[in-house]
Amino acid sequence: MMKTCSSGTSAGERKLMPFIHEELDRRQLLYSLLMPVMNQYVPDLDKGKALHFLFVKAETKTPGGLVARPVLTSYYKSDHFKNRPFDPYNLYTSPNEAILCPDSFQSMYTQMLCGLIMRHQVLRVGAVFASGLLRAIRFLQLNWQQLSHDISTGTLSPKITDPSIRECMAKLLKPDPELAEFINMECSSEDWERIITRIWPNTKYLDVIVTGAMAQYIPTLDYYSGGLPKACTMYGSSECYFGLNLRPISDPSDVSYTIMPNMGYFEFIPHDDSSPLTLSRDSPPPLVDLAYVEVGKYYELVITTYCGLNRYRVGDILQVTRFHNTAPEFRFVRRKNVLLSIDSDKTDESELQRGIENASVLLKEFNTTVVEYTSYADTKSIPGHYVIYWELMIKNASRPPTNEVLNQCCLAMEESLNSVYRQGRVADNSIGPLEIRVVKNGTFEELMDYAISRGASINQYKVPRCVSFTPIMELLDSRVISVHFSPAAPHWTPERRR
Repeated sequence: MMKTCSSGTSAGERKLMPFIHEELDRRQLLYSLLMPVMNQYVPDLDKGKALHFLFVKAETKTPGGLVARPVLTSYYKSDHFKNRPFDPYNLYTSPNEAILCPDSFQSMYTQMLCGLIMRHQVLRVGAVFASGLLRAIRFLQLNWQQLSHDISTGTLSPKITDPSIRECMAKLLKPDPELAEFINMECSSEDWERIITRIWPNTKYLDVIVTGAMAQYIPTLDYYSGGLPKACTMYGSSECYFGLNLRPISDPSDVSYTIMPNMGYFEFIPHDDSSPLTLSRDSPPPLVDLAYVEVGKYYELVITTYCGLNRYRVGDILQVTRFHNTAPEFRFVRRKNVLLSIDSDKTDESELQRGIENASVLLKEFNTTVVEYTSYADTKSIPGHYVIYWELMIKNASRPPTNEVLNQCCLAMEESLNSVYRQGRVADNSIGPLEIRVVKNGTFEELMDYAISRGASINQYKVPRCVSFTPIMELLDSRVISVHFSPAAPHWTPERRR
């Protein structure tokens, strides 16, 4: 028996769950189906390699001494991955030594360096999430000069200290001034449009998840790739792998997954946002078997796994789109109750509210309160970050909160958020510092007036706690009077789950 940590995407905090060795066999079976399906749509994938940015994450231990690690880390550290048989359809440019290096900088640097050295062999570029691939592009923007130097001289940067990586790269790295000059020419330009196809010209598609919260990254991926197809190949979670996409090159808005009944036992709770179910212990939710779901209807996914989870509510809302023979295909709609997400983090309304309350304590000595707030996930910067709009009531205009205090409010909010968010900030560098934008008094009244002008009922209007509609964003940004960022990273350690 082993333990795995969830990504924290269902409820914010990582959960510990049972895991058995045989489950890796089952998941490996699903992995083995991905390329045969893909090869029906993209030929000759056995003629090159994949530049996939893969990373391990921090581990912890249970009180009983069992190692607990995220599920992908468990897979990368297993013999299934490390001693995998040769497969021409699943060759990576990244050596195992780089993937298994716990230092995220050294791992990313080495994987990018190998990808540049083998640039003509690369047929697909990817990461687990779209945000991860964009983080790799940003890494290249920041480090291309050192990478180019290493390629030109055939020596590895002294920043790379991992002995196994240095030994591995000593066999691979040879002086190549011509390639170094090419990298200098491409990366020194301010124009990074189509940079993926310029550096890796044989790339056929991007292998990234762009459904759900990751859809916000599609325009940026299109910019960097020149609109390459984006293949969402499979659907899974830490608790269980569910199925695969039988049409992997379809438009992201049309991605559906066929659930594999040998992965677990699947049931579904009918879902309707307009009339949500009210549940109690005495009245359990109605459950629909996989064979009896109906096209067009929405369901919440419930799973029973081989590892011991029984009728577990994953938190995913799905819609049945069609049938493949007699097997239903599902579109991932969203996570339940999720408000903000940049990477694998998920923040709901209650958590955001708690962060606002904790940060507001710092304003008391200035006789100031937060009147209203809303938020959005800013993904234009890399890494993305949370933006919180505050309208303040300052009762003593001669003594407003200082910039330093408002910066500390940003940090207080971050300290209130879940461990997955804090790990993204501290260890993974996948989330940037939280930002508070203070807006003029009366801004949220204008927001209500705008909503009413578009048909909202004044009696039922509620301030949206997360916004993405462009006119609303423009209204809010036009009323900003000050901007503040978290001055430091929040506290996080692998052992601290809360």
